Amino acid sequence: MSGNDDRGANTTGRMNWLDDRSNPLIQSYTERLSTFLDAIADGRIEPRELEDQEARLVALMKKVEPQLGDELHDDVTRLLCELTAYNVMQAVHELNQHRTRTTFRG
Repeated sequence: MSGNDDRGANTTGRMNWLDDRSNPLIQSYTERLSTFLDAIADGRIEPRELEDQEARLVALMKKVEPQLGDELHDDVTRLLCELTAYNVMQAVHELNQHRTRTTFRG
């Protein structure tokens, strides 16, 4: 994740996961990923784009998982599950917010 925007960066250059108000910054980081931007540019996610994203995810999981001790592994596993749940809930919420409200008149 590159760019000149330093929101969430700390003095070590590491990107923080939360802002000063404990709001997750992951969504804003995701919105700057070139692979994500390329995939959603046409408003559709093609099967190949989803497969490519899964491959990137699996590669990172294979790289990181062996480096974690048992306790940290449990915490990161829960973090990933909570993040996934949050993303799905947020997506459903946004879809419901943008859904056209129509009334049947018959």
